Amino acid sequence: MRHLSPVPEELLVVARRQEGLVSAAQCDEHGLRSHRRSRLVEQRRWTQVTRGVYDTDPVPPDRREGPAVSDHRRRRAAWVGLLAFGPEAIAVGPCALALLGVQGLPLQITAQAALPGGRATGSRDGVLLRQFDDGMTVTRVADRHVATPDWALAQTVPEVARRYAVALMDSAQHRGLLDARGLDRAHDMARGRRGVARTHSWWELSDRRSESPLETFARLDCLDAGVPPDDLQVVISGDRGQFLARGDLGWRTPDGRWLIAEIDGAEVHGSPHALFADRRRQNLLVASRGVALLRFTARDLAVVGRVGAEIRTFLDGARGSARSRTGLRPPSVG
Repeated sequence: MRHLSPVPEELLVVARRQEGLVSAAQCDEHGLRSHRRSRLVEQRRWTQVTRGVYDTDPVPPDRREGPAVSDHRRRRAAWVGLLAFGPEAIAVGPCALALLGVQGLPLQITAQAALPGGRATGSRDGVLLRQFDDGMTVTRVADRHVATPDWALAQTVPEVARRYAVALMDSAQHRGLLDARGLDRAHDMARGRRGVARTHSWWELSDRRSESPLETFARLDCLDAGVPPDDLQVVISGDRGQFLARGDLGWRTPDGRWLIAEIDGAEVHGSPHALFADRRRQNLLVASRGVALLRFTARDLAVVGRVGAEIRTFLDGARGSARSRTGLRPPSVG
C-alpha cells in the first residue's frame, strides 16, 4: 500500500493563521498539488469548502469545541471569503469586524468579501461577493485587506438586530478601534443602505464602558424595562475609602444603597482563576452593608426581558421599603 507524504509543516503553519483554512494557491506554493489535495478530501482528512479553499481540520465546524470556538467560527467565515476570492479580496461587514476582534456578532455569520473598486465576479457556495462603496478604506490584518472599523460597522449595523448592533458599537469603542467621532462617521456612512432606517436611534445607545456583549444586552434589556442603570463599571469602596470591587451595572436605590448587577459570561468567567476572582469579588460586595448584588448569565439574557424585569422588581421593592433602610450607611463611590 502506497503511503502518502505528510502535509508540509510550513503549510500547516499557514493554516493555523487562517483558522485551519488554506487556498489551492498556497498549497501549490508548498508543493501540495491538486491530486494530493483530492486524496486528502477523499480520505476525509480535509474538506473542500468551496472551489480552491480547503479546511485542514477533519472535525466539522459545528462540532468543534473549545473556550473560544464561537470566535473561531466567525473568523473562519471571514477567511473563507478572503481565500475564495483571491489575494485582492477585502473582508467586509461582519467578517471584517470578526478579524478586527470586535465582539458582539451573532453566533453565525455569512462568509463574504469584496473586491477593489466594487468589482463583481459572482457569489458561490454560500460565499457572498459584496459590491460595497469604491471609497471604502481598508486596513491590514494577518497581511490581508480588511475594511476599517467605521466602514465595517456601517455595513453591518443595518443587517443585524439591535442588541448585536449596539454591542458591536460598544466593543469597537471599548477596544479603542474608533472614538465617538468615528462612530458618528460610521452612522453617516450607513445612511442610505437598505435596513438603516430602523437603526438611527441605536447609534445613540452605544457606551464604550460596556466590557462585553452580555453587558450590552443587559443594559438594553433594562433600558427597555424602564430601569436604565445609573452607572457602569461602578467602583465600590469601603468605609475607609479602600477599593472593594467593581460592578458591571449599578443602580442607586432610594435609601442610598447600590444595586449591582454582575454579568457572567462562560468564556470569561469559566476558568478556575476567574471563578475564584468572581467569588472573592462577590463576597466583598455582599459584605458591604450598602450593596445588593444580583448575578446573571448568558442563559438569563437569552430570554429577552428577563433581566430587566428582575431588576425592576428589585427596585420596586427597594422603593417600598426605603424608609426602613435609612439607618444603613452606604459605601462611598470613587
